[in-house]
Amino acid sequence: MRVKLLEGTPNPEELVCRCARGDYSDEWVGKSRSFEEIMERVKGETIEEKKRTLLDHLMRSGHWGPFEHPQATFAIQGMSRACMAQLTRHRHASFDVMSLRYVDLSEGMDLKQRFIYPDTFEQEEVVSREGVENVDMPVQERQKLVDEIYKNCAAAYCKLVDAGIPKEDARMLLPIGTKVNLTFSMNARSLMHLLDMRMKADAQWEIREMSRMLLEEAKEWMPQTFAYYEEKHPFRLTP
Repeated sequence: MRVKLLEGTPNPEELVCRCARGDYSDEWVGKSRSFEEIMERVKGETIEEKKRTLLDHLMRSGHWGPFEHPQATFAIQGMSRACMAQLTRHRHASFDVMSLRYVDLSEGMDLKQRFIYPDTFEQEEVVSREGVENVDMPVQERQKLVDEIYKNCAAAYCKLVDAGIPKEDARMLLPIGTKVNLTFSMNARSLMHLLDMRMKADAQWEIREMSRMLLEEAKEWMPQTFAYYEEKHPFRLTP
């Protein structure tokens, strides 16, 4: 899987601070006033110190509203449809997903490129939300079984498409482990909520991995906010 920040609100932490200062002051926070003027009464010797002071105060006190203004768009490559179903449950995001109605997978149907192979398919001892379990089926037998299922699904799909069956109908034979790409947009507060939910120890491994990569991208976009988040999470993002 690959996760990449495509676009983000420019100067997102400055935007958070501007909006927050409007909550604590009766003064105008529009662009006609400089950021230095707006932050004048915040503690700190430099503008960066002042910004850190205010951002830390907002997060410590649970004042999440200002974090709803910056928005970022991420691209994800190679996510299973099982993981996609979990991600798209976060309804405060906007999604565009690779459509298997339009995309023809019959060209270059390489199993490793098209389907997800969880590590548990090759482990003797597995850990899940049910706990730790020993796997009775030998690794080679598991690998053979998985490859056969994926291969049969791929072959059946390709035969139907070649025969003229619409891709939107042939896709019914593709397993939930089929990889798709997607893009989604979300504000910073909703992103922190997503990470709270999906980096939990009992979350599914694939969406945990995606969340860790999202966090790394978010730290590039809003470094003070998400570094603080990483140190203190999970937060309870109350209404």
